[in-house]
Amino acid sequence: MTKEKKHTVAIVDDHSLFAGSLEKLINSFPNFTVLFHAKNGVELQERIENGNDLPDIILLDINMPVMDGFETAEWLMQNHPRIKTLALSMEDDEQTILRMLRKGVKGYLLKDIHPEILNTALEELMDKGYYHSEKVSETLLHSLNPDEESALLDFKENELTFIQLACSEMTYKEIAEIMNLSPKTIDGYRHDLFNRLKIKNRVGLVIFALKKNLIKL
Repeated sequence: MTKEKKHTVAIVDDHSLFAGSLEKLINSFPNFTVLFHAKNGVELQERIENGNDLPDIILLDINMPVMDGFETAEWLMQNHPRIKTLALSMEDDEQTILRMLRKGVKGYLLKDIHPEILNTALEELMDKGYYHSEKVSETLLHSLNPDEESALLDFKENELTFIQLACSEMTYKEIAEIMNLSPKTIDGYRHDLFNRLKIKNRVGLVIFALKKNLIKL
């Protein structure tokens, strides 16, 4: 009986000792194997352009010489959008996380995470196409504010107001009070928009609104 093929991972990090330990850890996961390690974005470009196999996932550090994580993520999004990029960094400030998400990364993890969380993140990246940790979810919900000059798209005025308020820390009950509507009506907006936009939660709504310039940082 043939073994199921493992998903491949590339590590982009200029700290060789950390990258070596990370490679051993990932190789111990049942469904993943490390394809190669690059020390910065330029080295990654060379490996990808000269190699025959593209990795399924790239674990990307941010602070690196020659070509940092921001530039690397942008290059990957433009040239290899099918590769799922997961930022792995010591930087935990909201602006860095949001900037990386806007560059196209599909998740953001801190380097001090438990190995089981890394395995879960890799699994969800392959299954869902993204991994949103609690830190990322909180960052998105805490840092975005309504944009009064945003484009209306095809939304009704009340729908647009609901989207903007839902991208804040307010509860649905508080949103209902501000909009002078019943909680049942607000729940109807939520249900209809989630179905129409094919999203599952408020984090998905925030990401959609950010992409469509309905809210600003």
